[in-house]
Amino acid sequence: MFINHNQSEPDTLIRAFQRMRAMENSLQKAARVYPDCSSMVKKLRAMTNNAEEQVKVHKDQESFLVQLAGRTTPKGLHCLSMRLTAEYFALNPEARRLPSNPNVHDLNLHHFVVFSDNVLACSVVVDSTVSAAKDPRKIVFHVVTDSLNFAAISMWFILHPPKQAKIQIHNMDNFDWFSTKYDPPITDGHDSQDPRYTSTLNHLRFYLPDIFKVLNKIVLLDHDVVVQKDLTRLWRVNMMGKVNGAVTTCQGHDPAFRRMNLLLNLSDPMVGKRFSNNACVWAFGVNVFDLQEWRKRNLTNVYNQYLQLGKKKPMWKAGSLPIGWMTFYNQTTSLDPKWHVHGLGYHSGIKQEDIAQAAVIHYDGVMKPWLDIGIEKYKTYWRKHVKFNHPYLQQCNIT
Repeated sequence: MFINHNQSEPDTLIRAFQRMRAMENSLQKAARVYPDCSSMVKKLRAMTNNAEEQVKVHKDQESFLVQLAGRTTPKGLHCLSMRLTAEYFALNPEARRLPSNPNVHDLNLHHFVVFSDNVLACSVVVDSTVSAAKDPRKIVFHVVTDSLNFAAISMWFILHPPKQAKIQIHNMDNFDWFSTKYDPPITDGHDSQDPRYTSTLNHLRFYLPDIFKVLNKIVLLDHDVVVQKDLTRLWRVNMMGKVNGAVTTCQGHDPAFRRMNLLLNLSDPMVGKRFSNNACVWAFGVNVFDLQEWRKRNLTNVYNQYLQLGKKKPMWKAGSLPIGWMTFYNQTTSLDPKWHVHGLGYHSGIKQEDIAQAAVIHYDGVMKPWLDIGIEKYKTYWRKHVKFNHPYLQQCNIT
């Protein structure tokens, strides 16, 4: 049978005509509702700009509140410090001293140092390090704090001495030599209340050879770390004649990756001439320092020179990290990344397997594990080293 396919064309034309009529009706309705399209476009653009401006304001407010929360001492931690301080001064002077350890300067032992004004954070660093050690008897912990927190931290370790390990608490105000060498940190126009810019404890790290005059090697741990594995092998790292051993961040896909120009003013001729933007940068938090090489190269004096130059013109920003990059430039050997996984205080996407394999995890950033703003899924690692059953913690609502 012969079929004329052209018989369907009238139907197609009818449907097309119907669609055109429907579109015409829609346009007529739109014209009645919105008689002036250009004014409507302007109104929509204004509404969009206003919404974007509100989003920006809310983001700025959120950032400010997060930064404020990050530098505020929680009520519970303040309460704990006050209770420990009161108990410390209630003791007889003889009872205020930690057990005497004649071997605290033994060069054959493994020496750690932490600079801290936070008794709870400090206790976690010490407890996690000692708990992970294969032989705690070889560990000496040096805690450096200020006069305001010296009593509280001392009292905590009088009540909870580390198992088999040795510990010393140093009051930085007793370093008579420090006042003759040290000038206040440079704020560089930043908020003077931010501890990254004003903390003397942060800057005191650059005087390690002066604090520990008889030691040859020491491992620096920040007070916002948790140690998960034995760190003994750090004393066997080949430093290759360098002063600082640290985990470097040289890859763009690393969330902790930073280029030198992020924190250094490489547009300054003197800075740009001395430092390359392609240089591999590194993190504070887990650092092996060869104090003999440090003294030989007089790097504390290098640090002081940069500190003085920074007062005359803007050379860096964001606290002591960039001046650390400058001081230990070409003086840092790279550690295996598994020694130190950082970012737990600002980056929520760190892989679980990376955390599990890490010797040390670091809550760098403002979202510390002892704060409400801390990233909840990372807090478990820190909490397991907190003595929540301690009466003072319970009385201070630290739960």
